[in-house]
Amino acid sequence: MTDADSRKRYIFLDPDGTGSDQGWVFVIVAASTGVVYQNQGGGISCIQYEQEGYLIPVFGRGLDSELKGLFTRELKDQGTRLMDWPTDLLGQLRAAVAFYVYGSANRDDLLPTPLALDDSRLPEVAEGWVPVMTPDGPGILVWANSD
Repeated sequence: MTDADSRKRYIFLDPDGTGSDQGWVFVIVAASTGVVYQNQGGGISCIQYEQEGYLIPVFGRGLDSELKGLFTRELKDQGTRLMDWPTDLLGQLRAAVAFYVYGSANRDDLLPTPLALDDSRLPEVAEGWVPVMTPDGPGILVWANSD
């Protein structure tokens, strides 16, 4: 770990897996905060991903059900990084990530805005880790990995 890394704080989301049946979903908005969030993703690959930024919780019951259905049933728990997405599955992914969130940086924007899949980062998509565009810029949508 470099000196710069030692000044950062690392937070592992759901470190012991006890939240995996709770249906949690978060957005990590990329920003220089000194706080790095980590999440296990990639299906059975169990890869540790991380993003520096700030966390926006997404509330509601069963929010992760569409995402889990896509990655566990349709894609058979495969991580999918660098996958060439078929049109129908890409459409399902776009719909599954379109959660409405409030922007936190722009206090004039009082209406919730849907997240959008960040097509420029499509090769990074994996179960539990999907690049999105938020009202505040690039971010990552995370949820419990199915491993």
